[in-house]
Amino acid sequence: MGTNGQSTASRATVAGVLVTMGIVFGDIGTSPLYTLAAIIGDKIIQEDIVLGALSAVFWTLTFQTTIKYVIITLRADNRGEGGIFSLYALVRRADRRLVIPAIIGGAFLLADGIITPPISVSSAIEGLQIYYPDLQTVPIVIAILVVLFTFQQFGTDKVGRFFGPVMVLWFSFIGGIGLVAMFDNPHVAAALNPYYAFNMIANIKGGFWILGGVFLCTTGAEALYSDLGHCGRNNIRVSWGYVKVCLLLSYAGQSAWLLNHVGMPLTQRPFYAIVPEPILPFAIGLATLATIIASQALISGSYTLINEAMQMNLWLKTRVVFPTDVRGQIYIPRINWGLMVGCILIVLYFQKSEHMEAAYGLAITLTMIMTTVLMTMYLVMKKFNPFLITLLAFIFIAVELSFLIANSIKVHEGGWVSLLIGALLTGVMYVIYRSKQIRSRLTEMVPLDVFVPMLEKLSHDESIPKFATHLVYLTASPNHHEIEQLAIDSIIRRSPKRADIYWFVNVNTVDEPFRSSYSVKILDAKGSEEHAKDVDVVFVKFNLGFRIEPRLNVMFRTVVEEMVKRGEIDIVSRYNSLARINTAGDFRFVIFKRFLSNDNELHANEKLILDAYFVINRMAMSHQEYYGLDTSNVLVENVPLLVSPPPKLTLVRDV
Repeated sequence: MGTNGQSTASRATVAGVLVTMGIVFGDIGTSPLYTLAAIIGDKIIQEDIVLGALSAVFWTLTFQTTIKYVIITLRADNRGEGGIFSLYALVRRADRRLVIPAIIGGAFLLADGIITPPISVSSAIEGLQIYYPDLQTVPIVIAILVVLFTFQQFGTDKVGRFFGPVMVLWFSFIGGIGLVAMFDNPHVAAALNPYYAFNMIANIKGGFWILGGVFLCTTGAEALYSDLGHCGRNNIRVSWGYVKVCLLLSYAGQSAWLLNHVGMPLTQRPFYAIVPEPILPFAIGLATLATIIASQALISGSYTLINEAMQMNLWLKTRVVFPTDVRGQIYIPRINWGLMVGCILIVLYFQKSEHMEAAYGLAITLTMIMTTVLMTMYLVMKKFNPFLITLLAFIFIAVELSFLIANSIKVHEGGWVSLLIGALLTGVMYVIYRSKQIRSRLTEMVPLDVFVPMLEKLSHDESIPKFATHLVYLTASPNHHEIEQLAIDSIIRRSPKRADIYWFVNVNTVDEPFRSSYSVKILDAKGSEEHAKDVDVVFVKFNLGFRIEPRLNVMFRTVVEEMVKRGEIDIVSRYNSLARINTAGDFRFVIFKRFLSNDNELHANEKLILDAYFVINRMAMSHQEYYGLDTSNVLVENVPLLVSPPPKLTLVRDV
């Protein structure tokens, strides 16, 4: 898969560019609907603010979107895949602490995904108030969102074919309308001079805080990198050239209209103000389609983000559905309905898009800062020029911190909503990650080869009733040299479980997104690999990419069938009556469910983490559902998690 990923990223095609227009640029492409309206707000229109804002928009799209994401960040493709977790997978070996910016970035990107659909759809639908000033847009927006989220379960491959042409039409439309509007006041072209942005920030009262509105023009930049695997690097780069020109023309046209209304309060959205009245209904309809497409891209991106987080032990195990045969297209029911409820609550709370603007942008600023941290480490690992790395890191961090500070005034106006959502998601991810570390550290491992002779003797001890023909244990051990003590205890010490063949299966998540491979070790009494039909212990290791669903039932059956074809094992039942008719033996899986024992002495912070984890984990899927196992042949054993042995009690026997 790696080769294909690389080749996809290295070439651009007409079809690829068209698809890219439909998938990647929905969020950033609909920002002209509300950005300049958010910048002006309830202020009187001033020439210095208009030109300064347009200049700031131009240089933000140049530095943040073009240089940081399109030119630099897209270089960091993980075998063709992008996104903050793919970037983390590339650099996590350098420093374990990099998981913190990855968690924060991923969490706040999800928080942004809850706010983007409401503000995008609301800003489009509110265009109808030009004709119907008293129109209640909230029910319409909620209805559109409900239909959008309900449709996710059926897949979007067919509708996706229309996304590209619609977005090409959208960008052409906003660019053309903007170009025409510019002729009313060509002076707006002067805003290309960065002096106007500097003048606004340094000399106009409250000018620095206007950057909070300016930032809205680049909020979709993170999607450029997240959708790398869907579209390819050069498809994104080529299409961005056209998209950027159209965006700038739209902003310039709106700014020209604003310059013609200097000294007046803003009473309508500049985006719709520059649209000729005869085609205004068409503009509203096209804007609605564009915002739906933008929302669709963010929803799909949220599924991908959660799926990657699950594979990296940063999220709870939850059900993943593949509604179509299109590679990479997934659907996660719990996330879908959770996002829908979140979006509806946002609409009900804020009511209007102008109120949502207060909550919008703050979360994604934090994500961009975290991406800069991880990208800097990636450039260091790739041995880029140290001076250039330092310069770029300083520029991007300075710009993003400026946006973060400017956005901070939005906290009391509604920005607290996105911060709260992001903080909660960050807390959940950190608890899951940290608890995994604690549980792994406390899991006692023992040499497997020491117990192989004992397992072989148990397998042939007919005085013990046979538990299963094939007994399969899921193990966290990444190699065949060791196994969890609790697995040995389950087989030998609790209730002896005799089986013809003992299987130990490990699912290892690798950094390559779509890798799907396995290795097998057949162990004899000396712990060495053996090729024989009468084997008793087999260790299977699956190496799965972080974007591969672990369908263990199907995968394990494939491995067994392959081993039978090679003559490595014989799965025919060893019961005499069944062996005569060549019947395959039964398979039984054993899964351990951990619980926190009361007999523990914990450090306060570890107790807090583990208590939080076991509360959160109640919402997770069971292991058998997550791994796609048939529940009829799965045994779940409850095992206490002993963090430290309790102190010995001194008991005196009464005579």
